[in-house]
Amino acid sequence: MNMNLTLKIWRQKDASDKGKMVEYKVTDISEHMSFLEMLDVLNEQLIAKGEEPVAFDHDCREGICGMCSLYINGEAHGPDRGVTTCQLHMRMFNNGDTIYIEPFRAKAFPVVKDLVVDRSAFDRIQQAGGYVSINTSGNTQDANAIPINKENADKAFDAATCIGCGACVATCKNSSAMLFVGAKVSQYALLPQGQVEATDRVQNMVAQMDLEGFGNCTNTGACEIECPKGISLENIARMNSEFLKANLKG
Repeated sequence: MNMNLTLKIWRQKDASDKGKMVEYKVTDISEHMSFLEMLDVLNEQLIAKGEEPVAFDHDCREGICGMCSLYINGEAHGPDRGVTTCQLHMRMFNNGDTIYIEPFRAKAFPVVKDLVVDRSAFDRIQQAGGYVSINTSGNTQDANAIPINKENADKAFDAATCIGCGACVATCKNSSAMLFVGAKVSQYALLPQGQVEATDRVQNMVAQMDLEGFGNCTNTGACEIECPKGISLENIARMNSEFLKANLKG
């Protein structure tokens, strides 16, 4: 089935521009298209008319890179669950629908242009503590030879699936990044290789999170619901535990 849709899209020339919602019409949109393919169709129409296309982030279009973050009808990544915007298909909408499309809103995610936001704050948080030091003098132990409890290994893997899209921040009323930071802390804290820098890591990452201007956790759980990778709130609890232990050691 093909659909005719009304799109209300946030247009903003640059970071200093006030920005506004602009209405567009698209026709004959296949229900089998992805949401980004639908935006491609719109941009082709705009370019053909000599108008400025809508700027939006995308790369892999496979739900891996986390760049395609859009706020669709009041939900991060749209109405589906467990998917990124690039994996959202138009069959989730109905013929004649009006779809509101906005960038992720957060002080720490300033708008660059239209639907593109600067999420480099996440990079700086990871750089503040997301590393593991190794002795590379020739006696490095094979990681596969280090025994790891399966439950911890599974939880570390689950935490590491976070793609840093920012849906947790966009969804939280306080624009909190604690689910993201909790996941990044957990993926190291659960493994023996991550114990050497454990104290400095959690302290530095939390400090950078606060410095970037993210808010505090609201404890509503909205972040877990909207997360395309289903990152558990358990990671926030683990981060808080690690942070408390680090401060007690200090």
